[in-house]
Amino acid sequence: MIVDLHTHTTASDGRLSPEELILRAHECGVKMLAVTDHDTIDGYQSISDAMAGDMQLIAGIELSCTWSGVNIHVLGLGIDVSSNDLKSELAEQRAARGERAKVIGSRLAKLGFDGAYDGASALAEGRAIGRPDFARFMVEAGHVDTMAAAFDKYLGAGKVGDVKAMWPSLDAVVAWITSAGGVAVLAHPLHYKLTNSKLRRMLTDFKEAGGEGLEVCNGRPSPSDLNYLRQLCMDYGFEASAGSDFHQATSWLELGCNSDIVAPCQPVWARWQRAEPLV
Repeated sequence: MIVDLHTHTTASDGRLSPEELILRAHECGVKMLAVTDHDTIDGYQSISDAMAGDMQLIAGIELSCTWSGVNIHVLGLGIDVSSNDLKSELAEQRAARGERAKVIGSRLAKLGFDGAYDGASALAEGRAIGRPDFARFMVEAGHVDTMAAAFDKYLGAGKVGDVKAMWPSLDAVVAWITSAGGVAVLAHPLHYKLTNSKLRRMLTDFKEAGGEGLEVCNGRPSPSDLNYLRQLCMDYGFEASAGSDFHQATSWLELGCNSDIVAPCQPVWARWQRAEPLV
């Protein structure tokens, strides 16, 4: 079975509309899809049952938080999108993103990139402003040649536009997810560049906070990374998740992961997988 439990749409920083994402997922043979936009459920809520068809659609979200000074992302899968508590927390998170964007814009302006905030805001078209919007502004204004260059020089980890202080704690976002009936899954564990010992400390804290899943496959990992994450998953008793972290189609990334990729770990999608019809 082809699954993808980590995708983004234009409701956050993806380049495809929710409708376009669903169409592409069908074309790629995806049978179970989670829409996990950053700090919003708007993309998921705009998808009708008719669009999903026979593909199982899982309500999801990707939340930003901090742990020991590190910016961490946690996926909430199978959440109740009608949860008033979750809606309230997301409103606060959106406000935090807005304040963060102002700080990024101010920092970039001090470097001579005038109009960065207004430019990024226009490109966001009403949704929460993210670093990719600043990167697009910098490309369109001729400050850099590519979005990758914008991140490498100004917006990536440790750069002037890398603002993290406004995010809630890891414990808090796990509590938001579980209170909304969802499963908290640590996204792309190797992206944080932590040592093995520090990563294991974070996983211990995540599990103690109520985290239940680990993203074993994110995009197209190497065999060694897969083996390492499978082992961590089993060591901590997590359920395994897999997703492309899809934002747009590229030559090296497409929607969908083969469900076998997380074996021998227990897959998180077994919670929602429909039983095969009797013949």
